[in-house]
Amino acid sequence: MAIIAGLERPSSGSVTVAGTRLDPLNEDQLASFRRDNVGIVFQAFHLVPTMTALENVAIPLEFAGYRDAFDRAAKGLAAVGLDHRVTHYPAQLSGGEQQRVALARAFAPQPLLLLADEPTGNLDGETGRGVIELLFDLRARHGTTLMLITHDTGLAARCERQVRLVDGRILQEDAAPTQAAAAG
Repeated sequence: MAIIAGLERPSSGSVTVAGTRLDPLNEDQLASFRRDNVGIVFQAFHLVPTMTALENVAIPLEFAGYRDAFDRAAKGLAAVGLDHRVTHYPAQLSGGEQQRVALARAFAPQPLLLLADEPTGNLDGETGRGVIELLFDLRARHGTTLMLITHDTGLAARCERQVRLVDGRILQEDAAPTQAAAAG
């Protein structure tokens, strides 16, 4: 995931994401690529503790130069059911609320690709299921490609394509059955 996001360099070969070859880009170009194309949701939320939920969601919008960053951030928080928590700091939010803020932040700039690394790993089962439903709903509403990293085979089965890695190597690649094939 870190290589696809342009956070780490591959040890060999080339990487092309959203039509852009990443390996020849310098750090500033990679940061611009991420800003314009990639949203990331981490297992550990990675919210800025000294910023409110609204400010956390506005960060990527401000970096992208949106003049209406805070209006967009407020709409993003409303989309995840947190319009009543905009002035709260991460420490004042539950784990599920923190992850919903992270989802709002990742989707706010309308990325082409959303990378989600074990997005429910720090949540209880019920809260995790709610976050996953929200993740898939936002993905569909925004038309974003989702790359989900998970150990949960049931969750992986919801994805259109599955790639299984063992020790950094592709072990198996499957396409999920289409609705017609599953119904037939």
